[in-house]
Amino acid sequence: MVVVREVGPRDGLQAEEPVSVEDRVRLIERLVDAGVRCIEAVSFVSPKAVPSMAGAGEVMAALSRRAGVEYLALVPNLRGAELAMEAGVDGLTVTVSASAVYNEKNVRMTIDESVEAVRSICAAVGSLPVDTVVSCAFGSPYEGDIMPSTVGALALRLADAGATSLTYADTTGMATPRRVRELLDVVGVDVGLHLHETRGTALVNAFAALEAGVTRFDTSVGGLGGSPFAAGAAGNLATEDLVHLLDDLGVPTGIDLEALLAVSEWVAALVGHAVPSRVAAAGPRSRLAG
Repeated sequence: MVVVREVGPRDGLQAEEPVSVEDRVRLIERLVDAGVRCIEAVSFVSPKAVPSMAGAGEVMAALSRRAGVEYLALVPNLRGAELAMEAGVDGLTVTVSASAVYNEKNVRMTIDESVEAVRSICAAVGSLPVDTVVSCAFGSPYEGDIMPSTVGALALRLADAGATSLTYADTTGMATPRRVRELLDVVGVDVGLHLHETRGTALVNAFAALEAGVTRFDTSVGGLGGSPFAAGAAGNLATEDLVHLLDDLGVPTGIDLEALLAVSEWVAALVGHAVPSRVAAAGPRSRLAG
């Protein structure tokens, strides 16, 4: 089975004009209705820095929490982690970039400072899971290629700091199947991948990782998202595109594709433009079969 961590309500919407707390809650609950069981629901960041993520506590308070569903929050620092714990989240994600320049632009810290921030967060939250996302794991828009050994060394530091799991992000779409395999050779396959479509390679990279043994992927409904700190960075791997592929391969996710496509259509109306998902545009092949 593949675990899909849906990041649309956070990573997807943060790149859009702000939508209401009520609509954010509605999106999360519709995704859960479609079978999503792991969802990055909110981000406890400064509303001045990311206006679209304002009201994270209100979103969490308004949700009808379902048994068996993990509701996660992205946090940039210890204060964010404290707010997330007060809101009753089931786990945290924290981002540290393998690119020094990107890390400064994204969280205004050096890599060393970010590692220490992870350490302080992990020490403060006790048994709450903390997944650390290593962004720019396949290259930086500012520094070019980043060696897998460099990423692996950072991963060891993050594990030592207390991270309970690690996810590697292709923040600006620089990964290829070869580079995915090269990184996995260093860090192993008990990891998550967070892939972007900047150069149209997210799905083929996911397939390469799946063949290597990876079973955790971040995706965003409709393929929404993209980094504001990297020019030209496109959205995330669309949840429906990955589920469509996995359904055909006979790999279960627990997600109902048709229900998910209805959410994708709804979210397109919510943000006021078509979503980049290919399956949302063309429809699943099952509609044409037979």
